[in-house]
Amino acid sequence: MKRVRISDLRPGMKTGEDVYSYNNQMIVPRGSVLDDKMITRLEFYSVLAVRIADEEGDGEEAVPAGEQEIINTTAYSEKVKNSKQFKKFEKSFLETTEDFKSRFTDIAENGSEINSREMIDSITGLVSDDGTGPSVFDMLHNMRQYDDLTYMHSMNVALICNVFAKWLGMSKEEIDILTLGGLLHDIGKLKIPDNIIRKPDKLSPAEYNIIKTHPLQGYNILKDKNIDENVKQCALMHHERCDGSGYPLGVTSDKINRYAKIVSIADVYDAMTAARVYRGPLCPFKVIGIFESEGLHKYDGHYILTFLEHIATTYMNNRVRLNNGMEGDVIFMNRNQYSRPMLQCGDKFIDLSREPELYIETFV
Repeated sequence: MKRVRISDLRPGMKTGEDVYSYNNQMIVPRGSVLDDKMITRLEFYSVLAVRIADEEGDGEEAVPAGEQEIINTTAYSEKVKNSKQFKKFEKSFLETTEDFKSRFTDIAENGSEINSREMIDSITGLVSDDGTGPSVFDMLHNMRQYDDLTYMHSMNVALICNVFAKWLGMSKEEIDILTLGGLLHDIGKLKIPDNIIRKPDKLSPAEYNIIKTHPLQGYNILKDKNIDENVKQCALMHHERCDGSGYPLGVTSDKINRYAKIVSIADVYDAMTAARVYRGPLCPFKVIGIFESEGLHKYDGHYILTFLEHIATTYMNNRVRLNNGMEGDVIFMNRNQYSRPMLQCGDKFIDLSREPELYIETFV
């Protein structure tokens, strides 16, 4: 058996072990043939890697290139990429990421001070929106062909947090705190040895424990910096969960910093919507469905429901394809199940909340 990182899993691989969450809840049993939903569920529970059965015999079930599980670039994605807003965003995003690489390294390795205003302004300059063209979420989803490095992930989370804060009606000062908290939440990963972060083979228990120290490492980098205390707490607590199943402290909702609660949602959403080797970015409605079925007890109720409502509403009137091949337009959100809206398919109306066998596969 070999250990495979979550980002390298493919549908059709078979698990060689029972996979448990950090609080010993079984997520996927041994011998399961993985599909896209299972892989995304593993990402949701912050599982880093999984033992996969040897390819001899049962390994032949892996899905070959060209099968239906590979989602080709859709017309919707092409429309986003061809927009002038996306081209401008892409150029600015990549330039800003290069700038942040050197800034993060100076902070983590050389103890440099943090210019909060400059860093926040770099993010807010990317999200200025005149109300036309694709949303920030559309554009982030179409940046996924680039390597998902710590820096780009941190940029994504900062952008999501900036928009999320506005959905929550936060003040300008609070928006700035949350944006910087999202940007610096993973800085502790720069203290994890590169040979562990990028190791393709089995990680030892000791190496797993080292990776799980990155929240504390991040806090230690930031603790003496002249930045808001809440930003430091975002680095420390973004892997904590309201039911106590998180790390490194294992605390419950009342002990978790409120900004960190918000960053944790943006962090997981960005990870779950990332492209994989066998598909493009995961459809947001699938991610919303996983949050609804797995995560409402893990995240602050007000924050997670606000997030899911706005994410879903972002895609009102978009054209989607169902798993049975039908296409239709999203015309109404079901407040009890945002992942299952009502669609108009020609002259037919489909309420997905009443059709459990159907779900949204992708945008078209």
